[in-house]
Amino acid sequence: MSHYFLTPEGTPDSREVRTTIWGRDYVLTSADGVFSATRLDPGTAVLFRLTDPPDDREACFLDLGCGFGPIAIALAVECPHALVDAVDVNQRALDLTAGNAVRLGIDDRVRALRPQDVPDDTTYDEIWSNPPIRIGKQALHELLDTWLPRLAPTGQAHLVVSKNLGADSLHSWLQDRGWMVTRLGSAKGFRVLGVTHSPDSCQPTR
Repeated sequence: MSHYFLTPEGTPDSREVRTTIWGRDYVLTSADGVFSATRLDPGTAVLFRLTDPPDDREACFLDLGCGFGPIAIALAVECPHALVDAVDVNQRALDLTAGNAVRLGIDDRVRALRPQDVPDDTTYDEIWSNPPIRIGKQALHELLDTWLPRLAPTGQAHLVVSKNLGADSLHSWLQDRGWMVTRLGSAKGFRVLGVTHSPDSCQPTR
């Protein structure tokens, strides 16, 4: 299991990450011991490039596996009426995400949470994720089986997955689980998948 799934010990070695997301420039604080600590991950960059930001509305979004928070931060900036839950098992990642939200003045709408701290009845209008493929297929499937059913009936999940790490097999697995899956685009070896409830079947259950 990769180190960024565990909260590292000791004082973090912090650094600035400069990036452009949906046409806006950001300077975010990152640190060692979190996913893609030194830059915006290439897969996440593809996710942003191949999607448009959500329409601004009163909604609740989920950034699943938030790292230092680029997805959660961008969603909250683009959608001033939305609430964003940034979920990760790594406490350092959560601390960084919360700190970045404070510096951008959006901490009232970004909640950095461990999975167990999300109320059981919380549902999401959109889920955005560069899911942790390297935790292994079984663990990844359990993760998605836990969180995708929280998607609102008319909602959509946006997932970016490396083709070499099983994007197409994940596409098939999601369809077998009863989800409607659309390939929204491909670039630099990554697939961006749109996942919605199938209109012809019951919603998958947790």
